[in-house]
This record gives sequence, C-alpha cells and structure tokens, in this order.
Amino acid sequence: MSLWWFIKTLAITAFFCSLASSYDNEPLQDMCVAANDSQASVFVNGKICKDPKLATTDDFFASGLNVSGNAVPVFGIAATIVDVNSMPGLNTLGITVARFDLELQSISPLHMHPRASALITVLEGTLYAGFLASDPTNFFRSRLFSEILNPGYVFVFPQGLIHFQYNVGQKKATFLTFLNSQNPGLVMIPKSIFASEPPVPDGILAKGFQLNKTQIAELQNKFS
Repeated sequence: MSLWWFIKTLAITAFFCSLASSYDNEPLQDMCVAANDSQASVFVNGKICKDPKLATTDDFFASGLNVSGNAVPVFGIAATIVDVNSMPGLNTLGITVARFDLELQSISPLHMHPRASALITVLEGTLYAGFLASDPTNFFRSRLFSEILNPGYVFVFPQGLIHFQYNVGQKKATFLTFLNSQNPGLVMIPKSIFASEPPVPDGILAKGFQLNKTQIAELQNKFS
C-alpha cells in the first residue's frame, strides 16, 4: 500500500478524533440493570478506568490492520477490529476502527450500529455501498443513498441507519471503517429478525412480511 493511502487514512482518523464533542454522549450499552450486589462488576463509561499512574504506552498501541482477519463463513467477509478491548487507551475516547476484506461478489449484510455513525474509506477494490433512510413524504417507504466506491473514496453511514457494502469489483476489496463510539453495537438485520432467541412468533413474522408460515420457517432455518 502506498504512502499516499496511509496519509489519507491518517487524515480521516484525525478528522474523527477532532469531533470529541460528538463521542458517546448516550448510553454505551443496550441496557444497564441496577446491581444490588456490592460485589458485582461496575462499569464506568463502558469499562472500569485504570489508575492513570499505572498507564503505559502499550495501552495506546495496537497492530494488525495491515493484515486480513479470519473470514466469516457464508458471507466471505473478514474483520480486524481495533477497539477498547484491544487498545485500552481508547476508553472514553469514542473511537473504534476496523479493517474489512470482502471476497469477490461478497457482501456485508444489511446491518446497523445503534450507537455510532460509520465512515468508510476504500483501500483496494470496488464497493457498492449504501444506506436506507426514512422518506419524509411517505412513512411506509425508505430512501436509498448509494454509491460505487473506488480506492480513495469515502462514504458515511449515519448513526442507527441500515447499511451494506457489496464487492462489485474484479478482486478482493479492502476498506477501513471508523466509528465514533467505543461500543458502536452491531445489529445484523436478517439474523436479528429470523434467528432471535427466543424466536419471534412465526405468525407475527408472517403478517409483518406478508408471507405464509412455511416461507417464514424457511427463512428461520436459513438464518439460524
């Protein structure tokens, strides 16, 4: 990868770091049930804070974005994530960075991040990326915002909106994702709907998607 790409990537990272006022100003977990047990874990901004006197340089360093991670079966996507778990110094800073590698004709399925906006920049290959937003003129419809992305192109997905990335090029696609939360969350739409535990009653799914129960059962089997 050329020096120019690294400079561009660093510039994007610096841009996100400058938006400190927008970081994690809302809850970092899906829920926070009060603990009556005095021995229970205590979470402060998502993690317990270390005594600053015990901090080391290693707390603010991580490696691995130069190589692909392990591919997820079926979808052909590999992820390498740098978050507060791999770089403790990110705690309270509201930053997560990830590298994704998509094989030919592979897709990052429809998903959303409930606690973060996501900005991506393509390093190699060609992506078709887009997100869905509500249509202010029709409550029952949505608007698709999409773009073909080549190396050096940048695209942003607003917080909480459903989005996807699809490799439409002739080789593996590699892109970086920057999220303005240390715990952005991930909701995979198909699996959330058809593979929940316990499952959503098939009658509700059938009515909601205007399908019959046999078709719903097939989808549940597919995504379970």
